[in-house]
Amino acid sequence: MTTLRLALSLLLLAVTPGQAQQLYTAQPSAEALQEASVLLVDIRQPHEWVETGVLPNALLMPFDDPESFLASLRPHLQPGQPVALICRTGNRTARAARLIAPRLEVPVVDIAGGMYRLMDGGYRPVRPTRDKGCMVC
Repeated sequence: MTTLRLALSLLLLAVTPGQAQQLYTAQPSAEALQEASVLLVDIRQPHEWVETGVLPNALLMPFDDPESFLASLRPHLQPGQPVALICRTGNRTARAARLIAPRLEVPVVDIAGGMYRLMDGGYRPVRPTRDKGCMVC
């Protein structure tokens, strides 16, 4: 199964009008996010990673603006690999995904409900580490 098909098969998709090939919203479980062949990026601020913890496979990269975020993200992108964004509640990822999807050649997935939804479902996040991008850990 291709990376895109695997990622999309794991996620409940709601296609955003006007960007049907690029932007998706999904509510996967923490387990599905850890197994999906996506570049998972936690866009919260460093103090939030420390407060609540993170998914172990997440790249920790705050979203401040599209230009600097994309400049930092590009070295981590693999050809054809979707990018999945997660934050605390899903509000920031919805905005960030809309801003970066038109600028990327891969699908962008907004993880609706964020870390709070995963934690409400019983997931217990791990501590963030420097090797994943935490500057205050």
